[in-house]
Amino acid sequence: MFKLDARLEADTLLIHDLPLCRVLLMNDSQFPWLILVPRVEGVTEIIELSDEQQQQFLAESAQVSRLLQAQFTPDKLNVAALGNVVSQLHIHHVARYKSDIAWPKPIWGAQPVVAYSQDTAAELVTALKKALAE
Repeated sequence: MFKLDARLEADTLLIHDLPLCRVLLMNDSQFPWLILVPRVEGVTEIIELSDEQQQQFLAESAQVSRLLQAQFTPDKLNVAALGNVVSQLHIHHVARYKSDIAWPKPIWGAQPVVAYSQDTAAELVTALKKALAE
């Protein structure tokens, strides 16, 4: 049975469930930042997914990447599966801009998180959910 890591649950907003992955919005308004979490219990690495699941993950990652490009027109997309703090397999998809607060360095730990306002978060979640469903 799939259970989302408590830290991911605390730091994100639910967008949508795709066939394999849960799509989450990182609650940091400084970066358009989506996280894919395969709904497979006990997996910490992409290579632990079955071949079929890896192919599905790749398709879903591409879908989320295209969504970020279409919605936010970033200068660069950063896609990474780190898992040093949260071991549950989760893959970050971050839209980066040459003008963002951390450019060109990594976004982790460079500055405090700035949460979305409740209204902005609700609007963004609705828009992203709609775009993923199309």
